[in-house]
Amino acid sequence: MDTHPTFSCDDELRHWPTDEARARAVQDRLRAFVRLDESGPPPGFEGTVVGVDVAYDDARNVVAAAAVALDAQTLAVVDEATAVGEVSFPYVPGLLAFREIPTVLDALTRLTRTPDLVVCDGYGLAHPRRFGLASHLGVLTGLPTIGVAKNPFTFRYEPPGPERGATSPLLDRDGVEGVDEEVGRALRTQKGVKPVFVSVGHRVGLDQACAHTLHLAAAYRLPETTRAADSLCRRALARA
Repeated sequence: MDTHPTFSCDDELRHWPTDEARARAVQDRLRAFVRLDESGPPPGFEGTVVGVDVAYDDARNVVAAAAVALDAQTLAVVDEATAVGEVSFPYVPGLLAFREIPTVLDALTRLTRTPDLVVCDGYGLAHPRRFGLASHLGVLTGLPTIGVAKNPFTFRYEPPGPERGATSPLLDRDGVEGVDEEVGRALRTQKGVKPVFVSVGHRVGLDQACAHTLHLAAAYRLPETTRAADSLCRRALARA
């Protein structure tokens, strides 16, 4: 039997926090919903992988989100959607999900197909409270999610080997046990290019998350999902 508590995504959105204290409380409460006992779909599975990303216009207080669906085998774009919203939460490191998720969810609901895997430009468990954007989005949607970030946030790592596919653990000191905890991995997606930083979001294991990232980053440092979503959200913002 599933012993995880139940909640309503609609209720969460209706009571979306607007201050730091309430946002941290939401993260602490919803962290219990993260599923770490599923490996997730294998790389190159028959289905759809979706990249999400956002772009901001601070002068107008506007955020544009994009969701781009790729065929998980061929990496061809098969669907895309955008949404534009108002930024309703201040910039606070560790709380970026509260600036982005409402508009990202709006974009996801506009897709004509349900994602089998979502790739976020950000963090999952590699987060001070182990509940970054990828985990938050995964819990709210129930979808398998991973985070692929461009930098390691505040965590430590040794540079992985220079070859494509080399990894090294992304480490944080556990405040309770006082030992290093692996919260993600630095992954070299292209030979001699800076690594990306992969972490579990929801319903996907870390090995699979790295394998998916490598499959999606066949030609460039960043996954094709992220590249496509980044381009689309910037175009949507320009049109807004």
